[in-house]
Amino acid sequence: MFRNLRITVFIYYILTVAALMAILYYFTSITEVENTTLLLFTLLGLGLFAGAIISKLSIDPLFEHVTNLQNLSTETLHELNLPISTIKTNIHMLKKGLESEKDFKRIARIESACEMLQQRYNELDYMIKLQSSNITYEEFDLSELVKKRVEFLERIYPHIEFELQLSPHVIKNDKIGLSKVIDNLIDNAVKYSRDIHKISIRLQDHSLYIEDHGCGMDEVELIKIFDNYYQSNKNMKGFGIGLSMVKRFCDANAIALNFKSKPNVGTTVILKFKED
Repeated sequence: MFRNLRITVFIYYILTVAALMAILYYFTSITEVENTTLLLFTLLGLGLFAGAIISKLSIDPLFEHVTNLQNLSTETLHELNLPISTIKTNIHMLKKGLESEKDFKRIARIESACEMLQQRYNELDYMIKLQSSNITYEEFDLSELVKKRVEFLERIYPHIEFELQLSPHVIKNDKIGLSKVIDNLIDNAVKYSRDIHKISIRLQDHSLYIEDHGCGMDEVELIKIFDNYYQSNKNMKGFGIGLSMVKRFCDANAIALNFKSKPNVGTTVILKFKED
């Protein structure tokens, strides 16, 4: 599709330039028109007309393609909501008839997996809204948001001890996007922790600190962490795109993002929010 589009635009551009040069040559060399002002306005008008045609040839197919993708994403997202709701409803019903502790553990794992699907659903919904610039900024207590995200992640990582020191701090921001950022940073902290399964999170002085006691990074690794697909530890699962997304969100929302890390000691991520 795009190859044919490039060829079409290129051919039309060459023909337009050739036509304008031919018209210019005809009026200056053959007919020897003396009114250069009229000639220039004529050429300008033809150039603008040709530019409008080229723009239409370039933009319309892309616009149609993007619109189709957005419609497909929206429809797919809508279809995902039904099975997630069905799973949640049946889990709730199954819990009532369970007696075995093993069965409760199995249901808990299914419930955690369902919550992860719900999280992915929310992220897809957020990405669609982000593309359409339909993001809502609202006032909320950042400490409460952090608590909710930790409660969610505790069910996924029950072996991790979360130490929280949170003071109330009301901000106005993109709540859904910031939730994704916090989840990503805590998830990274968990993945890169070693034998000390403890994550310290504190909120003070307009700043959020997320500290792990894992493998840490040196100066060279710190420079590369925002590159897409970069992972300081190749044995870790994931695609290495999370921190680049975090960086884009922080830049777009005036949040200062800093890393402090030492090899074999751990890493501290600092999100500094602007003061109102």
